[in-house]
Amino acid sequence: MNTSILMFFISIYLMMFSKIFILEYYLFSLNSSEIYMTILIDWMSLLFMSFVLFISSMVIKYSESYMMGDLNINRFIMLVSLFVLSMMLMIISPNLISILLGWDGLGLISYCLVIYYQNMNSFNAGMLTALSNRVGDVALLMSIAWMMNYGSWNYFFYTHMNNSLVISFFIILAAMTKSAQIPFSAWLPAAMAAPTPVSSLVHSSTLVTAGVYLLIRFNYLLNSTLMMILLIFSSLTMLMSGLGANYEFDLKKIIALSTLSQLGLMVSILCLGGFNLAFFHLLSHALFKALLFMCAGSMIHSLLNYQDIRFMGSLINFMPLTCSFFFISNLSLCGFPFLSGFYSKDLILEFMSMNYVNLFIYINFFICTGLTSSYTIRLLYYLMFKYMNFMPLNLIKDKDNNLLMSMMNLFLMVIMGGSILNWMMFEMPIFICLSLFMKINAMIITFMGGLLGLFMANYSLKNLSWKGFKMNLILGNMWNMPYIFTMGMNFYPLILSKYLIKIFDQGWFEYYGGQNYYNNLMKISLFTQMLYLNNLKIYLMMVVFWVMFLYLI
Repeated sequence: MNTSILMFFISIYLMMFSKIFILEYYLFSLNSSEIYMTILIDWMSLLFMSFVLFISSMVIKYSESYMMGDLNINRFIMLVSLFVLSMMLMIISPNLISILLGWDGLGLISYCLVIYYQNMNSFNAGMLTALSNRVGDVALLMSIAWMMNYGSWNYFFYTHMNNSLVISFFIILAAMTKSAQIPFSAWLPAAMAAPTPVSSLVHSSTLVTAGVYLLIRFNYLLNSTLMMILLIFSSLTMLMSGLGANYEFDLKKIIALSTLSQLGLMVSILCLGGFNLAFFHLLSHALFKALLFMCAGSMIHSLLNYQDIRFMGSLINFMPLTCSFFFISNLSLCGFPFLSGFYSKDLILEFMSMNYVNLFIYINFFICTGLTSSYTIRLLYYLMFKYMNFMPLNLIKDKDNNLLMSMMNLFLMVIMGGSILNWMMFEMPIFICLSLFMKINAMIITFMGGLLGLFMANYSLKNLSWKGFKMNLILGNMWNMPYIFTMGMNFYPLILSKYLIKIFDQGWFEYYGGQNYYNNLMKISLFTQMLYLNNLKIYLMMVVFWVMFLYLI
């Protein structure tokens, strides 16, 4: 934590005096291309590293109590530490080769953390996570191969690289896989099989934001046409995850879908040119989302590892401090005034309203803002105000000081972090000039979304006239993406292979191939055996026929 505070103040110093330090270590030369280990130290990298170190220190302190009694807790802490080191290597690297080292480290260690609990659900989730991220690793490898044409892998030397469609495509593909944009969204909710401290660190503030950070670093070099395509995909990701969270009952998956929605927001605003706003929202989102996961983990821990929100209710009476933290972080997620989420989210919506964007993107932004408010109010209603459906004899309470202290530190940053970052990152305030209606538009949509959330909290398919549509089967299942990318990838090819093996291998090939050949040989051998075992009359008759045949010739 001390290191994170030190890095925070150094980043302020570098920002004030506009200083950047680049350290290069020559390693070796390959086909006249010199390979350097490059380290870029500027305000952005140090600020991001300070947040990563702060959240990781809180998560490790949290894990001391949450993972107490686990036989492999030392392995868990070492994996988390290795993950943070890989993340820091990726943050300070302006060189594609060293970025790949950190990138691969993130993928491999996140796989080890997802399969930490050794059961079939975790193994399936880990494999889906690893294979989805492997696509991005291959894209980075292809971009490294393509950049050999430039003679160096330091991307900040090549400001004219936006002419290169190929490198832009591979970088965007890598970012889409790591930040779980459509069509690679299925792995993020599946990765909730990991322990909750992992979700708090890995799946809220570090791993999933690595793709956004890569796009922020490459923002001047990316092809504008590809960015417009990415804008459509990220907008659809926002919509899909917002709808899915309103139909979900797993507490951790609701927060994971919320993360997915905010990632779509970051990538969308980045595609519209607001890379500094995307970075601002990335940092403020990391704070309140880590706190959300920690509060959820504390609740799950108290409820004997039940994650279904239908078992929960009236938790405010049993866990007042945890529920207060959870309530404030949810308000920050909705963009409640003067919390950390408000400064970035409201600014993003107003910046987008000032820009020239098409109607689909504009309406989609506000619909997703309303959906965020909707699933947040629904979640709070289930957890705090409904009747408890858990066993009557329980020991639900704010248990441990380590849990509460780590949440308290993050809670203070959720309260103050947004305003500090807002004053620090923008030397000149961003000029916003909107009409009164457009100014209060976000507030109106948020309020309407909250009313929708109250309706959804009392929603049941049984008492609605439109129950036959089964909307939750499509909207609540991420538009069937988990089925397409898990069972769908091997179920239909296996069905086809079953028909092919029945028709060919066990059908025509068997009849005209080995089996029929074997049967004919058996018949011939049985006939010759019969001749061999019979008496002399058959041989005499054959000799007579043979002599007659010779005379006829």
